[in-house]
Amino acid sequence: MRLTVGQVHRHVLALASSRSCFVLGDHLPFRMLSLPRVVRFHQTAWHDIQTVEDKSGPLTLASLEVQNKVEYVKKERATRTGGTKPSSRASALNMKPKVSSFNAKPVKSALPKSAVLKKTLKIDESLFSAKSFEELGLPPLLIDRLNKEGLTAPTEVQSAAIPIISQKHDAVIQSYTGSGKTLAYLLPILSEIGPLKRPTEQDSSDKRSGVEAVIVAPSRELGMQIVREVEKILGPNDKRLVQQLVGGANRSRQEEALKKNKPIIVVGTPGRISEISAAGKLHTHSCRFLVLDEVDQLLSFNYREDMHRILEHVGRKSGTSSRDILGPLARRSERQTILVSATIPFSVIRAARSWGHDPVLVRAMSVVPLESITVPRPVLSQTDANSNSPSNSVNQAAVDSLPPSLEHYYCTSKAQHKVDTLRRCIHALEAQTVIAFMNNTKPLKDVVFKLEARGMKATELHGDLGKLARSTVLKKFKDGEFRVLVTNELSARGLDVPECDLVINLDLPTDSTHYAHRAGRTGRLGRKGTVVTICEETETFVVRKMRKQLAVPIKPCEFTEGKLLVHKEEDVE
Repeated sequence: MRLTVGQVHRHVLALASSRSCFVLGDHLPFRMLSLPRVVRFHQTAWHDIQTVEDKSGPLTLASLEVQNKVEYVKKERATRTGGTKPSSRASALNMKPKVSSFNAKPVKSALPKSAVLKKTLKIDESLFSAKSFEELGLPPLLIDRLNKEGLTAPTEVQSAAIPIISQKHDAVIQSYTGSGKTLAYLLPILSEIGPLKRPTEQDSSDKRSGVEAVIVAPSRELGMQIVREVEKILGPNDKRLVQQLVGGANRSRQEEALKKNKPIIVVGTPGRISEISAAGKLHTHSCRFLVLDEVDQLLSFNYREDMHRILEHVGRKSGTSSRDILGPLARRSERQTILVSATIPFSVIRAARSWGHDPVLVRAMSVVPLESITVPRPVLSQTDANSNSPSNSVNQAAVDSLPPSLEHYYCTSKAQHKVDTLRRCIHALEAQTVIAFMNNTKPLKDVVFKLEARGMKATELHGDLGKLARSTVLKKFKDGEFRVLVTNELSARGLDVPECDLVINLDLPTDSTHYAHRAGRTGRLGRKGTVVTICEETETFVVRKMRKQLAVPIKPCEFTEGKLLVHKEEDVE
């Protein structure tokens, strides 16, 4: 059966929409392609398209681009060497055109060795319970810096992640909020680059210059927090080797700092990194490490174009173009990709398989190949829903992200009395560092005013504040000048205040995942913490629903006479 170009185009679009094609990197959905590009790559019969999918897995631009370009080069070689030029009809119906035997080469032999052979995964489970960083094989200079900062023992996720990343495996790191994921990837990176790296025989001859690690974060707050962690480890004399490229800051100053300081590590938000890269001021082709922190947020539609550029350029081998015949696998062969988040939904698993070489899933006390993880498929209707549905997968991810040492409570209050309930809650629990969450920016100022009027030091944090104002607020809050920080969803990710002992939800989180990320602001690094949700009587069913989804006891309570009184659920009902 012969199909017209229009029919082929419609078939490809229908397939793309039904296969939930990925929207970032090299897995662009076909609905984003123009008609000429579809014709160029897919002037074949429909059964030929199905054959490609059976051989190469999910039908994507990356998989088809390699095969079609190799075939095109073979045809050209055959023509130049006197071979019979295939007719247009033959080229439309034959997947493998006839070429001279001395010109035919297997596709696999063209790929780099690192792209064809799988790396050997060596897991030493005895390191999962390591008591010191020396056991994890970090270089002496780096260990000395950690000791000076009071960091002597690794957390569980650090013990699992550091050896795996040091073996140059691509990795997906998942652990609950506040478990030390940032150092889990920073330490093995600093073991390979910078002044604290382990000495090698190539040190004298290696003249590698430029950026060697790019760390991408979805928010300015998280980006600056990562920068401070790197600066703390490098020390005051070498902190210029890390450069922030976050949005909201002066771009020209950032470009001047790149030129003057020649940093080896760049930390920033997708928009600003992409912007400076496109302007030719940031060169990342020789980059060895790409880290995507809070990757589940970076997969959102808002970051699509910026992330596409970052993935296309970071670690691309010199001398190759974005349309290299060997495709994206060859271009990324020298880059180590690390994905990090408290929650790992199916979209992150799919992205990791696309962007990395044989990635490994790292959790506390657990390291497994990512290919052994079952990826849940989207359900088409409610009747198809089961335990493997994405919603259940997301709920499980939220459960895994909750710090284990938290106490959860909820109490009811009328809307106009919530601030007074907040004040009584803080006094009853004797909390000293409190973060109160609301859903909108407008009411924040009013809550701060009411708390200040009752003699409780409070301040607000939201996205409308400038970079300097946000930094000042956070510094004063961490230094103890304010007892309560009232904020919106902006701070639910990336805000690291280890001293925080109480999180209060003045407004209900939108879902269980947002509840988990808010709750993760307390109980960090094994400390104890408390989460209290203040809701109206008509909203209690939402709390019970989240309690069921998260499988944690969110107990009903009230605050009377300066004490916390916990109720039994049946008494409330």
